[in-house]
Amino acid sequence: MPAAIFFDLDGTFADTAPDLARAMNRMRESRGLVALPLAVTRPVTSLGARGLLGRGFGITPDHPDYRALREEFLGIYESGIARETRLFPGTGELIDALEARGAAWGIVTNKAERLARILLERLGVAARARCIIGGDTTPHTKPHPAPLLAACRVSGVDATACLYLGDDRRDIEAARAAGMRSAAVRWGYLNGGNPEEWGADWLLENPLDVLRILQSMG
Repeated sequence: MPAAIFFDLDGTFADTAPDLARAMNRMRESRGLVALPLAVTRPVTSLGARGLLGRGFGITPDHPDYRALREEFLGIYESGIARETRLFPGTGELIDALEARGAAWGIVTNKAERLARILLERLGVAARARCIIGGDTTPHTKPHPAPLLAACRVSGVDATACLYLGDDRRDIEAARAAGMRSAAVRWGYLNGGNPEEWGADWLLENPLDVLRILQSMG
């Protein structure tokens, strides 16, 4: 068994797309704009505020109004952070099975650590995670390996004995840079990418597929 399995949060561990889209659409509606359908916003959900504001307002982080819009977005999002967010089907059963087998699990996300902790507490799993590493926990965000290496330090495990699951190319790049094995998840948001091109060690169709690959990790 691997020493630990780490998960990206948005698009891998939990389906956060509805609540993030709601926050962005509330901003649009307050400005007299029509709400965008979830099918339009869902693919960029893993990019967080940057992705949602880009899709909703055509704005990038170098725009002078971006910081104020981001703060507004995050405030609205936090107020309804777990209204519709749920673990992806099979994720709850997976972490039950991991714990039964003595394998630790944790979260490594580019979401702010405070928001990640609030969300996981609302989902009832925060206390079970060996670690919760956010985008501001270290000086770097994924695809830099620093967040994953921080997860290893907190969890007391070696990176080479860990597996990281993610739904974005940067997740796989971060795992590779950290010396971890990686799995790209097809049920995630993917940000318009093709996970077959990311160089992950495994491609997963369902969270419970993890149980079938663990035995191959020596």
